[in-house]
Parts: sequence; structure tokens; C-alpha cells
Amino acid sequence: MLVLGIDPGLTRCGWGVVEGRPGARPTAVGVGVVRTSPDLDLELRLLEVHTAVTALLREHRPAAVAIERVFHQNNKGTATGTAQAAGVAALAAAQADVPVAWHTPSEVKAAISGSGRADKEQVTLMVTRVLGLATPPKPADAADALALAICHVWRAPAQQRLRVAALAGGIGAPVPAARTLPRWTGISR
Repeated sequence: MLVLGIDPGLTRCGWGVVEGRPGARPTAVGVGVVRTSPDLDLELRLLEVHTAVTALLREHRPAAVAIERVFHQNNKGTATGTAQAAGVAALAAAQADVPVAWHTPSEVKAAISGSGRADKEQVTLMVTRVLGLATPPKPADAADALALAICHVWRAPAQQRLRVAALAGGIGAPVPAARTLPRWTGISR
């Protein structure tokens, strides 16, 4: 499974592409950071993030996009920008008809390091070891994006089996059989 991980941010939006399957050592396919200038208007910064993610989707053709779920940050301005960047990344994936998975920071940390409270250095160290990289990915946003992709590669199949089992047993909310997206040819009022 090929997964594009996105660590959303307006100034630095980390991305990492990983190929792998559960029980096997994943491989890094690509990693980087999309940078936008704080001097640009917000809508132009979001456009840059969207354009970059769209290009990554076209280049790598992942089976899924794993995005960090933004749920709490001390700085409301940072949280808002991060959520907006996550939104445009999800939009780009939807436009490319690629499913999006949302993972919390603690879920990713637990998957990569065994502890949901791992710090950035521990995450970077484990990403480097798991992927067999010669040097740690920098900046931390790039390492976080790779960690997101690894988390999804390792956990997605089991999570899907649990959803199917819950549906078969009548537990929880129904899971849609197929993912369909609307195709708009225009907006009418």
C-alpha cells in the first residue's frame, strides 16, 4: 500500500510517501516540506498548499492520504492555520478520489514509538530506524508526515476489518460499502 502522509501547517506542511504492508518493513518513497511565506495573504498560502498536495497526488498516486487530525493547540492562530491546511490537503485528496484517513498525534506516536507521549526527537529517531534511513528526515514536519504514513500502513487494514466486523455484528454506525464522491459540473442555486 502506498500512503501519502500530511503533517498540516501553513508555514511548513510536511509530506511523506511510504510504501508497505502490516508486518513488513515499510519503505520511504519521498519526503519533503511545502513552505509558504507568512507575507502572503491566507488564501494564497492555502492555494500553494493545495497545489503542492495535488502535484504530490499526481506524482505518487497513493492508495490513501493520512492527515494529522487537529484537535487542540495552545495557540488558536496556529490551530486555525493548521486546520485550514489540513482541509485543503483533504480537498485535494477528495478531488483526486483518494480516501483520507485522519490520525491523532497520540495515535501516530503510539504506532511509531510505542508511546502516545513520545516527543518529536523520539518520533524522528523511530521513523529513521523503521524506514532504515541513513539520516533523520528534517525538519520535524517531514518526519511527522512519514510517521503518519507508517501509522496508516500498519493500522488501516486492521481498522477496516474491525469496521466490517462491527457492521456485520450490528455494532456501531454502518460503514458505507463504497466511497462515492459527487461530480459537480457547475453550481446552481
